[in-house]
Amino acid sequence: MTEIDRLFQTGKLMSSLSTFGIGGPARYFAEVRSIESMRELLRLCKEATLPYLILGKGSNCLFDDRGFSGAILLNKIDFIESFSPGVFHVGAGYSFSLLGAQTARQQWAGLEFASGIPGTVGGAVFMNAGANKRETCESLVSVDFLDEEGTLHCLKREDLKFNYRTSPFQNMPGAIVGATFSLVHDPAARTKQIEIINYRKDTQPYSDKSAGCIFRNPSCGFAGAMIEQSELKGTVVGGAKVSEKHANFLVNTGRATAEDVQALIALVKRSVLAKHGVELESEVRCIPYQGCHAALPR
Repeated sequence: MTEIDRLFQTGKLMSSLSTFGIGGPARYFAEVRSIESMRELLRLCKEATLPYLILGKGSNCLFDDRGFSGAILLNKIDFIESFSPGVFHVGAGYSFSLLGAQTARQQWAGLEFASGIPGTVGGAVFMNAGANKRETCESLVSVDFLDEEGTLHCLKREDLKFNYRTSPFQNMPGAIVGATFSLVHDPAARTKQIEIINYRKDTQPYSDKSAGCIFRNPSCGFAGAMIEQSELKGTVVGGAKVSEKHANFLVNTGRATAEDVQALIALVKRSVLAKHGVELESEVRCIPYQGCHAALPR
């Protein structure tokens, strides 16, 4: 038995790892519950020239209908610790929504917006997730990052450049394994957090299979409003549908394929461009199958 056979499963359906519920089988799959395990798997992937993807809750991904021909590393590093008041060191696999709720209950403000976002801490840092006029990077102190050589780096926030839904980690081989946040004491934090989650449940298709908001908000307005004004709510392509509750959500009605979603994204972009003269930009990561397989040691 090779190291790859020992450490990886085969044939894991990506549809089971994605909030969209779409995607074929991964060639290799492993759950990662410690930094040491992540180090070992990154080393193995590099030595085998095996494409890999670090995955959290799969909430911002659209997987290919054929699956993924490399290795999926599901980040389950989910510790949480606090060494001083308001400062939280959290594993990258920890639920971002849970972190927002827990810290707000303790009257710490800064991450209330995370409540209801179906992602992990690592995913939130990677995408610089945001809502309610707040972004992940605003409360961030540092990021624990493991490179492909196995070196663990503690990268300070001031040395990292974040923008709207982007971070430097999107172009850095390796894995986010932890993050530290500094929050501000505020007795109203819990009330604000509850208001945010209730508003999200009332205005978004919370129980449907989706990848969250599909399009970035352009500088001139809100993507959801432009889509609704283009009379696209309820529009269907195959099993994919523009939500009737929030137009910036595309939902899987139960039988959608990646091809359906991509076709619907293209239709929405064409319609909004014709109606508003604005070219919407998708913020969902389309994960390709990766075509050919890497040569693996046997």
